[in-house]
Amino acid sequence: MTAQDLIGRRIEVLDKGFVELVDLMPHPAMGVSGDLAIVNAARVSFLGESKGGEADKKLLFYLLRHEHTSPFEMVEFKFRLRCPLVTYWQLVRHRTANLNLQSGRYTPFEENDFYVPSVWRKQSKSNKQASEGELDPAESDELTRKLVAHYEQSYTLYEEALEKGVSKEMARLFLPGFSVYYTGVWKIDAHNLMRFLRLRMAQEAQYEIRAFANAIHEFFREALPWTAEAFDLYVLKTR
Repeated sequence: MTAQDLIGRRIEVLDKGFVELVDLMPHPAMGVSGDLAIVNAARVSFLGESKGGEADKKLLFYLLRHEHTSPFEMVEFKFRLRCPLVTYWQLVRHRTANLNLQSGRYTPFEENDFYVPSVWRKQSKSNKQASEGELDPAESDELTRKLVAHYEQSYTLYEEALEKGVSKEMARLFLPGFSVYYTGVWKIDAHNLMRFLRLRMAQEAQYEIRAFANAIHEFFREALPWTAEAFDLYVLKTR
């Protein structure tokens, strides 16, 4: 798959979410791959140019292995994401990215704009912010039924408020906040994207953000094959 083919591609995540690549810099139409743009940015320090594939790849691996990170900031990804709000809270933590979300003040929410998990995870006994294991199927089914009923009642109240003329910015108070799906645009350079992936692909990361990170990693791997190879070798295997 070429970089041009990646733009506009969408990967479904969770029950109603997705990751879509909106744009790349350098754009594929420029005829310069992202990996080469990184190498060229490194060589500009001494006004050098490409020395061929083997030498260029060797330099890129050297840069990442020795944490010379500024050349990786010359490549950017712009994604459109549809995530539950609980996942966006973790995206916001990466303040080196740019983020813009849909507004519930302007756009009314749809009836099915809520996250319904496929399993219910148990609280970890050794980590206050983590989960481990799953509830048995009967308990999970019961909780799912109650959650869906909660969503239905909340959305009914939301619609009633709108019908009474309540502003959208206040009517949304009836909606379950953490589970509402939002669509947003998220832009990040390759260096900070790798920092995000290192943290959010880790097994100790929350399942929902890990699912989105794994989808984003697919785009990263296709768009920057040399960088992704070095990242997997030097970063993921040593974290």
